[in-house]
Amino acid sequence: MKKTTYSISDLSAEFGITSRSIRFYEEKKLIQPDRTAGNQRRYTKQDRIRLKLILRGKRFGYSLDEIAKMIGLADVDINEIDQIRRALRYGDKKLGEIKLRMEELKAMEQDMTAVRQKLIGRLETLEREKDDV
Repeated sequence: MKKTTYSISDLSAEFGITSRSIRFYEEKKLIQPDRTAGNQRRYTKQDRIRLKLILRGKRFGYSLDEIAKMIGLADVDINEIDQIRRALRYGDKKLGEIKLRMEELKAMEQDMTAVRQKLIGRLETLEREKDDV
C-alpha cells in the first residue's frame, strides 16, 4: 500500500536528490508541504507528483519559472486544458531548440572529422618522410 504522506528523507531517497534541493523547491513555492506539530515537513501525494514533474522538467532543460507555469503554479485558476496547451507550447519550443542544437552538433562533428582526417594525413606524410631519410 502506498504512503499517504512522505518525509523529506523519503522523497530524497526515492528521487536521488538532496533534502536541500527539496527545500529549495519549497522556497521557490513549487511544492508546499504540510507541517507536523513538531514542525516536520509532511509531503502529500500531490507534492510527490509535483516534485516528479519538477525533476522531469529540469531534466528536459526547463527553467524553474517555466516548470511553475507548466504545472499551473503561476496561475491559480488554470484549468487542465490550458495547462496542457501551455505544456505543449513549452514542449514545442524546447523541441525546436533541441533540433537546432542537434544540427549545430552535427556540423561540429563533420568539421572535427574533417580536421581529424587532415591531421591523420599530415601525420602519415611526416612519418613517411622520416622513414625515407
